[in-house]
Amino acid sequence: FGEASCAAMLVGASSPGLVAAGWAALMFPLTISGAGIVVCLVTSFFATNFCPVTREAHIEGALKLQLFVSALLMTPVVWWLSSSFLPTSFAVSGACATPTGAFACVAFGLWGGCAIGFITEYYTSF
Repeated sequence: FGEASCAAMLVGASSPGLVAAGWAALMFPLTISGAGIVVCLVTSFFATNFCPVTREAHIEGALKLQLFVSALLMTPVVWWLSSSFLPTSFAVSGACATPTGAFACVAFGLWGGCAIGFITEYYTSF
């Protein structure tokens, strides 16, 4: 996790557009991580107070629900972060990028990870 965050910030620092946009744009990868911690806390509160596990048979369903809820809550948060912290256009390694493109990359990773979690659970549990 630490190495990936540092690498993301180094890639951002290599973009003159992001450097010119200021500190907030350079810290975009860390804002995603920080927001993820807050969303995780909200998801944990949801799981323990609205859908508590009362029997061992309910553990699997609760974990699946937490995975889905965290991805669902994180999606609009990432949209807001990308539109708030990134400039309207910038170049990364010579490729033109936008906040919408950055959001799409994070969202595809977020929902792809969610799908991988559900698929892996299915094939390893049955």
